[in-house]
Amino acid sequence: MAAPDELRFQEFEEAAELLSVTPDAATPRAGEERPSHAAVTVGPEEGETGDDTDTTELLGGQRRPHSFWTFEYYQAFFDVDTHQVLERIKGSVTPLPGKNFVRHRLRNNPDLYGPFWICATLVFALAVSGNLSHLTEKRASPTYHYSPQFHNVTIAATLIYCYAWLVPLALWGFLRWRQSQGAGTYSFLETVCVYGYSLSAYVPTAVLWLIPAAWLQWLLLAVAALLSASVLALTFWPLVRADGRATALAVVAAVVSLHTLLAVGCKLYFFQQPLSTSPAPSPLHTTVGAEGLHSHAPQLPGTNVSLPGTHPAR
Repeated sequence: MAAPDELRFQEFEEAAELLSVTPDAATPRAGEERPSHAAVTVGPEEGETGDDTDTTELLGGQRRPHSFWTFEYYQAFFDVDTHQVLERIKGSVTPLPGKNFVRHRLRNNPDLYGPFWICATLVFALAVSGNLSHLTEKRASPTYHYSPQFHNVTIAATLIYCYAWLVPLALWGFLRWRQSQGAGTYSFLETVCVYGYSLSAYVPTAVLWLIPAAWLQWLLLAVAALLSASVLALTFWPLVRADGRATALAVVAAVVSLHTLLAVGCKLYFFQQPLSTSPAPSPLHTTVGAEGLHSHAPQLPGTNVSLPGTHPAR
């Protein structure tokens, strides 16, 4: 059994020294932990500064612009998802008054992914559908020999891509010139994006042109041109309406006319009706016919029977 002295409360030397220096200090109880070290602020290690800077720039939207000759510069133009592309395609064929395609669909984030693949799809749709249309129309002829017209791909690509780039360039240059006079304008990328998506209405139209009905083909062309051209008119009208009425109507009429002429030109070139031509006469028939014009068979005396190789008696 422990002695009574051992059960008494005893002050240790550390507690005594602490109380002598600071009488108001309390000694730690059993089970409490005392701080064994002080907090030390450690600065960023070498190599972590760049990551922190990139993170700060990314959150603040102030990333350093990339060079024009790098892939990262063009990567931003293809940074869209499937949902955005589908919404923009839907908006390019549904003209709604008061709904500007640039402001309500692009929202300061134009892309080149949709316009590039829409143009490529339209090129192959025109070339393939045009070949199949000619095959369907001429297969009833026994003398017709089908040969794929691969040059139509080159022609369609030149036509579509030149339209999708040169026409927006001319329109953007005109709007840029007007901007010096205090008028509003879109960026070149936004103008190209609007024109690229406006061609999406012609893709199903080119496929449906395989139906061998001329009236239906022209009806489909009119509907597609009306829908897509209306979106273009509603998009660029707010920029030109500040000018005189004649100037604004002339610009919108030029935009709509060029867009419609593209569809008409594709229809007439790739889906033109074959001309009905009569078969050429064979050389044998031509020779025999020519000899019959310059020679006459002789006739027997007293009869109307002609003999070959001699001239008739006069």
